[in-house]
Amino acid sequence: MVDVVENLVEARARIDAACARVGRDPGEVELLPVSKTHPDEAVRAAAGAGYRRFGENRPQELARRTAALGDLSLSWVAIGRIQSNKAKLIAEYAAELQSLDSVALAEALERRLAALGRRLTVLVQVNTSGEEAKAGFQPEEMMDAVAALSRFPHLDVRGLMTMAAHTSDATAIRHSFATLRSLRDQLQAVHGPRISALSMGMSGDFELAVEEGSTCVRLGSVIFGARPNPA
Repeated sequence: MVDVVENLVEARARIDAACARVGRDPGEVELLPVSKTHPDEAVRAAAGAGYRRFGENRPQELARRTAALGDLSLSWVAIGRIQSNKAKLIAEYAAELQSLDSVALAEALERRLAALGRRLTVLVQVNTSGEEAKAGFQPEEMMDAVAALSRFPHLDVRGLMTMAAHTSDATAIRHSFATLRSLRDQLQAVHGPRISALSMGMSGDFELAVEEGSTCVRLGSVIFGARPNPA
C-alpha cells in the first residue's frame, strides 16, 4: 500500500535539499501532485496533507474529479497534450493549463472561455530536447508565439513548461531545463516579470530541474506509486 502522505513529505524534503544546494528559497518551488489514473482516495490523502492543486492529463477526468471530489475545493491543472476538440472541458474545469502547444489550441480555448466568461492561466510548452515525439513550440519560435498569444484576452500567459530529454545523461537533462530558463528570462525582458513560471521536472529528474530554476515540479509515481493498469 502506497503511503501518499509519507511520499509527499519525502519528495518535499528532496526539493528543499535541491534548493539548498543552489541557494534557492524552497518557497519558490511548488510540488504539483499528478493524480492521473490514480484513485480518488489517493487524492483525498494528499488533500489531507494540505495539497489543493493536482495535475490531470485527461480532460474528461477533470469533469469527473470535480464532481467526485467537490467537497474538497481542489484546483485542477491540465497537463499533457490536449486536442482542440477537448477545449470545452479545459475551459470549464481547469484552473490552469500547463501544456499550451499551438496557436490553434489557443484559438479553441479562447472561444470556449469567452462563452463562459472565464480567464485561464496558461503555461506555454516548449520542446527543449529537440525530440520529435515531444509536443511544444520550438525554442526559436517562442518570442513570436507569446506575442501571438497576447491577442487572446481570456488566456493569461504566466510562464513556460517543458519535458527534459528522454535520457539518463544528466548533462542533456540539465540542458533542457537551462534552455527553458533562458527563454523565460528573454520573455521577461520584453513582457515583464509576470511571465515567471517554469514548470519542469518530473519524478525521475525533478531535483535537477529545481537546481536549474524550476518553480513547479510535476510528480506522479514518486507520490502515488506506479500507475494502475488501465481497465
